Amino acid sequence: MITEQDTETLRALRGLADRDASVRLRAAMAVGSSPDPGFVGTLVERCAVEPEFYVRDMLTWALTRHPAALTLPALLREVRSGPAQARSQALHTLSKIGDRSAWPVITRELLTDADDEVARSAWRAAVVLVPDDGMDDGTDGGAGDGADGGAGDGADGGAENEKVALAAVLATQLGRGGQETQLSLGRALVELGDVAMPALRTAATDSDPDVRAHALATQQVLRDPDTGFGFAIEEAKRVVALGGAPVVDDEVC
Repeated sequence: MITEQDTETLRALRGLADRDASVRLRAAMAVGSSPDPGFVGTLVERCAVEPEFYVRDMLTWALTRHPAALTLPALLREVRSGPAQARSQALHTLSKIGDRSAWPVITRELLTDADDEVARSAWRAAVVLVPDDGMDDGTDGGAGDGADGGAGDGADGGAENEKVALAAVLATQLGRGGQETQLSLGRALVELGDVAMPALRTAATDSDPDVRAHALATQQVLRDPDTGFGFAIEEAKRVVALGGAPVVDDEVC
């Protein structure tokens, strides 16, 4: 016997693929408002193909309403083997769930992915999922465990080394892309805190002026969070163009 609830469920699931974006949005909201294990697979599949950002964001919200034990396996599969949008949205969803057991999926390859959306999502997820000081997450390493061995020391190095290794990989992306991409990377490095400073100081001496400017701007925002990134990057570009560099107080950094 098909109940009224079953009918509503079927209508919501069908609505996720409707031509009208507003219908898809309402369907995602309905699915998230009444979580059910049977929804997870469809939600993940829709994340990979949904063209509208605001609908994808609602799909992510709907996934966060389900137990992580159900969503993580499907999301990790998408990150490892899905197309660009699937990987990007799965990473975004992992950052919203915040379960650090997903940290090992964050590899150097993802953090340096040629697709800006994938890379930006990986940066955001990485700073959320990287093991925290004094916290044993039972992980086997993350950004340092890419196919080429990566930059980190794995679990044996502890949480601090994981963050240092992550900062080193992120710093290789300084100077990349337009302002939106640079802002995303700068925010990720600032989120890591003082452990990012050594990598930023090294990047501030790079031969590429875009890398130097991005590194200097990120250092400035890290020292003074009230500094707007747009202002910081323009000021850093001016300094680099003049061939100088701001004085960096090592005690502050």
